[in-house]
Amino acid sequence: MPTASTTPRATARVQVHAGFTFDDARARLDYLERLGISHLFVSPILTARAGSQHGYDVIDHAAVNLELGGEEGLRRLVHALRERRMGLVVDVVPNHMAVGRGDNPRWLDVLEWGRDSRNATFFDIDWDRPDPALSQRVLAPFLGEPYGEALEQGRIALAFDADIGRFEVRYADHVFPLRPSHYRMLLGAVPALAERIDEASSRSRGEARDAAFAAARAELAQAYAGDAVVRDAISGALSRLDPAQPGGRALLHRLMERQHWRLAWWRTAGDEINWRRFFDVTELCAIRMQDRAVFEIVHGTLLRLYGEGLIDGLRIDHVDGLADPRGYCRQLRARLRRERPDHAAWVVVEKILAPGERLPADWQTDGTSGYTFMNEVGALLHDARGLERLSRFWQRQDGSAADFSEEEESARRRIPRELFGAEFEACAHALQTVARQSPETRDWTIAAIRRVLAELIAHFPVYRTYVDGRGRGEEDRRIMERAVQAAERGCRPAERALLHRIDAWLGGEAPKDVRSATARRSRLRAIARFQQLTSPVAAKSVEDTAFYRHGLLLSRNEVGADPRQFSQSIEAFHATCADRRARYPRALLATATHDHKRGEDARARLSVISESADGWVEAVERWRRFNEPLHTVLDDGRTAPDAVDEYLLYQMMVGTWPLSAPDGSDHVERLAAWQLKAVREAKRHSSWNAPDTAYEDACRRFLERALDPERRDAPFRESIESVVEEMAPTAAVKGLTQTLLRMTCPGIPDLYQGTDFWDLSMVDPDNRRPVDYDARVRALDDAASTAELLDDGRWRDGAIKQRLIARVLQCRSSDPELFALGDYESLALDGRMALQFVAFVRRHHRRCVLVVAPLYVHPYLRRARNLRMPPQALLDTAVLLPESLRAADWYDALEQRPLDGAAIGAGGRLLLARTLDAWPVAVLRGTG
Repeated sequence: MPTASTTPRATARVQVHAGFTFDDARARLDYLERLGISHLFVSPILTARAGSQHGYDVIDHAAVNLELGGEEGLRRLVHALRERRMGLVVDVVPNHMAVGRGDNPRWLDVLEWGRDSRNATFFDIDWDRPDPALSQRVLAPFLGEPYGEALEQGRIALAFDADIGRFEVRYADHVFPLRPSHYRMLLGAVPALAERIDEASSRSRGEARDAAFAAARAELAQAYAGDAVVRDAISGALSRLDPAQPGGRALLHRLMERQHWRLAWWRTAGDEINWRRFFDVTELCAIRMQDRAVFEIVHGTLLRLYGEGLIDGLRIDHVDGLADPRGYCRQLRARLRRERPDHAAWVVVEKILAPGERLPADWQTDGTSGYTFMNEVGALLHDARGLERLSRFWQRQDGSAADFSEEEESARRRIPRELFGAEFEACAHALQTVARQSPETRDWTIAAIRRVLAELIAHFPVYRTYVDGRGRGEEDRRIMERAVQAAERGCRPAERALLHRIDAWLGGEAPKDVRSATARRSRLRAIARFQQLTSPVAAKSVEDTAFYRHGLLLSRNEVGADPRQFSQSIEAFHATCADRRARYPRALLATATHDHKRGEDARARLSVISESADGWVEAVERWRRFNEPLHTVLDDGRTAPDAVDEYLLYQMMVGTWPLSAPDGSDHVERLAAWQLKAVREAKRHSSWNAPDTAYEDACRRFLERALDPERRDAPFRESIESVVEEMAPTAAVKGLTQTLLRMTCPGIPDLYQGTDFWDLSMVDPDNRRPVDYDARVRALDDAASTAELLDDGRWRDGAIKQRLIARVLQCRSSDPELFALGDYESLALDGRMALQFVAFVRRHHRRCVLVVAPLYVHPYLRRARNLRMPPQALLDTAVLLPESLRAADWYDALEQRPLDGAAIGAGGRLLLARTLDAWPVAVLRGTG
């Protein structure tokens, strides 16, 4: 059977789930192949929680998810891929598993056996908490109400699973197995069975014990089914502990207090949880990937499939959650080589890089999963000249002079306290353990350590460092130096010495140089706790708090972006592309993902505001006047929505307004879902932990009344539509520029599902809606000319974007080496619009591709009837070709014809008026 190229040429990301299975994906391969895709890129494929829409909630690593089609469905998909010489890239989830409920056998085993479980070290559980209520136990914060209320109302009850012979406590769909030693008490009326179960459970930990206990339970289940005496005995035991009776409730409570788990209200998790979570998601428990046995269990199925040739590449989810990302990546690379020595797997990691931060080269990966490029190209689309006006206007909405740095610092102080109190305490106590191991530092109190740790986290400039036993690398040294300098200003003068001590403990002094093995282990534990704390704090503080509070321009509030960087110069963009070509030429390039805050074309549309700041300000002020009567004054005197939430809503309305006549109800519902999430994430008036439904309901009423098509008191809807009409042509051209750059800059372009047409989606789950592939096939089959697709009646359907993708990916397919290995060289322009375009060339041997794309052209496209640049605007603007390119034979890859000879003027000037006569962008292939 034909094989795929080792390295993808272009990937297409699809979300697989019960509603879009492997077979559904297989049915779309002809379309993706025609589009120019080389590798299908799928969300996680291992067994996830039933009904999962994303697959990141894995419950069993040993099998391919049956809801997706199972391993047979996967093999059918791969067979179809191979017939088309296409490959498969799979998302891997090494950081966590889904827990709670009753569907994860490993988790249930831990609850049943406690620290004596063979899975006790599989999950990242702190068994030695000083709190007596949690020592040697697992906090189970899955109750929807306080424990006492749930118990009194009978929502917590003892039950017997007759299918497997297990006693368990149930609450809603959650299951909590009893410890095996308590079966004897419940089976007193059938002593022979009780004896056999007791004997099996009292063996030493291991496979033999677990097998013997499973056999004894199976015998119990069989006896229950066929023996009335056993049924009566079990029914009697359950009746004695019936929570509907005060006596039974007290007995049940005493029984539960002796289990390996401790039931608790979900609100206790932030303060008391003694196991690491994925961020603050209590149904996702972190696993100890640094344990080699755990690594093999988690990756066993995927490695087997890779070894059999079914998988070609991997995307590693949330690598920053791991204790040792570097060690993990290197171990994964080694295992992949062992499985297929003749194949170099393509591996990228999900990693958000702060400004100036670089992915460590010694991780042995091919780069990151695309957020970096998404930020770079997004910043490029913004005109720096709009910043001052928009900043002044934002300050008026916000009512303060707070900038994003202040919002971020405020969130970084709040989030550890509100969401990660337990994790913060674990880190603080790990540092206290280090302090007490030396006479010089034993007097530093836990309170002082907490204060200093809080300052350090508040000023931490990246997601995390990557310190191990060897100490800090140069990059981490610079990061910690910067954080310590900033934290010093907020520390008490008497505690600055402690700050520097903590800096040393966290890797400033290499743990390997510490003589005492006990002290060395303590430092490594403190380092791990710190590094695994700063990452979720950064994500929840920045992406899930500050991004919803700071609204200067929402197009810059995107995953991987820093709103402090409003724009990026063309020169800086060229520099980042050249650097990626040198360091990570196989990194993934994305402009949309399953995690983005706004669709790629919604961001492109909002970026137009940077070119028309004055007009935007006037429009928003007009809308405020129109909608002033729609506000609600709440009982406590607050106005809903307030000025900030109203301004963010106007941006989302404009950014996501459909290009065709909108289905009002659908768009309003989608906006309402976004608005609810935004209000809660901002944590200003409401939150997920403490919803303020009065404020939320008032915000929804405002939205619905503002966009009510029957409204007669103010022409707000008409005004919004007018502003969108004015911006839409420029936004579409910016969207084409963004798409073109993704496919031609150094790296591997990824096409997220559905973005081959215009992408005006919102934050998840809106960005994971079903894709109309039939419409896309019809568009690809359409023989309409480019001129027709660019005209006012056609460009709105997205077919022009699809054609651009198909033509450029055909170009990549015809010369993959050029794009994979070609040098990157910026090109200069001259003329009136020289600063409004970006141009570069990719060269490999005697072949090249030249790319030209517009950036800031709103004055020429405002309310335009088609997407072509007006020729008169381009008359004196040209790309200055280097001497080595002037004699090349040029071919227009988009129109698939030789370039008009008149397009190159005297002195090697590539005239844009001639080059951009058919498209607003250009891709020229040169030979010779």
